[in-house]
Amino acid sequence: MSHSTAPLTIRMHATDNVAIVANDGGLPAGTRLADGLVLRDKVPQGHKVALRDLAAGEAVVRYNVPVGYARQAIPAGSWVHERLLDIPAARALQGLPMATRPAPAWEPLAGLTFEGYVNVDGSVGTRNLLAITTTVQCVAGVVGVATQRIRDELLPLYPNVDGVVALEHTYGCGVAIDAPGAEIPIRTLRHISLNPNFGGEVLVVSLGCEKLQPERLLPPGSIPVRDGRDAGPDVVCLQHEAHVGFMSMIDDIVARARPHLERLNARKRQTVPASALVVGVQCGGSDAFSGVTANPAVGYMADLLVRAGATVMFSENTEVRDAVEQLTARAASPQVAEDIVRELAWYDAYLDRGRVDRIANTTPGNKAGGLSNIAEKAMGSIIKSGTAAIGSVLAPGDKLRPDQKGLVFAATPASDFICGTLQLAAGMNLHVFTTGRGTPYGLAACPVVKVATRTDLARRWHDLMDMNAGRIADGEITIEEAGWELLHLLLDVASGRRTWAEHWKLQNALVLFNPAPVT
Repeated sequence: MSHSTAPLTIRMHATDNVAIVANDGGLPAGTRLADGLVLRDKVPQGHKVALRDLAAGEAVVRYNVPVGYARQAIPAGSWVHERLLDIPAARALQGLPMATRPAPAWEPLAGLTFEGYVNVDGSVGTRNLLAITTTVQCVAGVVGVATQRIRDELLPLYPNVDGVVALEHTYGCGVAIDAPGAEIPIRTLRHISLNPNFGGEVLVVSLGCEKLQPERLLPPGSIPVRDGRDAGPDVVCLQHEAHVGFMSMIDDIVARARPHLERLNARKRQTVPASALVVGVQCGGSDAFSGVTANPAVGYMADLLVRAGATVMFSENTEVRDAVEQLTARAASPQVAEDIVRELAWYDAYLDRGRVDRIANTTPGNKAGGLSNIAEKAMGSIIKSGTAAIGSVLAPGDKLRPDQKGLVFAATPASDFICGTLQLAAGMNLHVFTTGRGTPYGLAACPVVKVATRTDLARRWHDLMDMNAGRIADGEITIEEAGWELLHLLLDVASGRRTWAEHWKLQNALVLFNPAPVT
């Protein structure tokens, strides 16, 4: 992080007995720190150094919370890594503080606007996209050919349309579609099809024999009424007897796309308040700097958006599980606190069925970046939710109601792809993704603003990262300045400025969360 030759460590709280090394390349054994402590070991960048002697069994404290317990005596100046630590037990979901922390007394933040696309249901898109929903993976190849033809032949005729998106997934058949939990992928795909960035245009491609039939995916009343009528989804069934040969299928999809494109093309961006933003925040490829630079900046930005009346979603069940008492204390009401507990308890049970727990979350890259375990990762992850009261909770696949503004906990798995998919289903129109190790993650349905935790990553991946939060650790900007900078970047992107992921057309697949059996 630091380009200075002077040793630099970062201690998050005065009570912490470890600090992380900030220098690029780490620090060699024998290095004398500013307080006179001499390193006994070589300590890689982002990894912890013991600031004093730690006894066997003593808590290792970072962020003013125990992130582990020493398996043996650890002398001051030693490298503190995951092999020296036992992880704290998960906090029980009983006896938690429930809605005990008063909401911050903030002045509303007025005057922030962006240029968006207003939909008939009152939602606002940041992009103007034609989405083609698929009911089953079997049709993905056909839809892929059709969407490329639409891009080549039709999109040049409709300059106000930003693109065409195939909502491809691996669900729809070969599954126990009536089993408990099977409703989650179905409602997820339904709600993604109605994402604000698609303008209320619903074109569906079905095979015909799949378990997830179009009428089950999009039952009557699920699509916003247009011109006083509920037309239902526009469905192309590939097994229909009218289709003779492959090209007739392609021709049908392309022909059905035209009226949708015409309506989308008639839309124009207009000035709307920032309160129309629905921002999902997420982290992936996390490192020890995630909780020092990028996530605190995102948290400050999240507070600004809440003050402006917008909606901010944070997620990742296993990455907040060790901070559950922080979540329940911040709940706006006892009912919201109970909703948080309900979702985390459901997820605990889901993991237990697979004979794993939250510890399975931490990746080799997380550990290489200095995160010893999920408890430490959770403390850095939760910071991106800011300090606002948690106003509501969404179960996986649920869609936000118009009255669900402010800070929302969308209970999702921590997997980057599943979390992003579920946030799209909730109604996200803009995504913020922080990374320390680096990832080229992107979504076709929604712009993704990538924030680097370290200057070295931002330098090397200069045409993949949209913002460098590593400047906070470099001493160039404060967390508050970075939060404001990120807010203005989001307003620009919401108004049409392309992200690097959009520039390179980097798009990860949708991954539907399916806890039900596959048959």
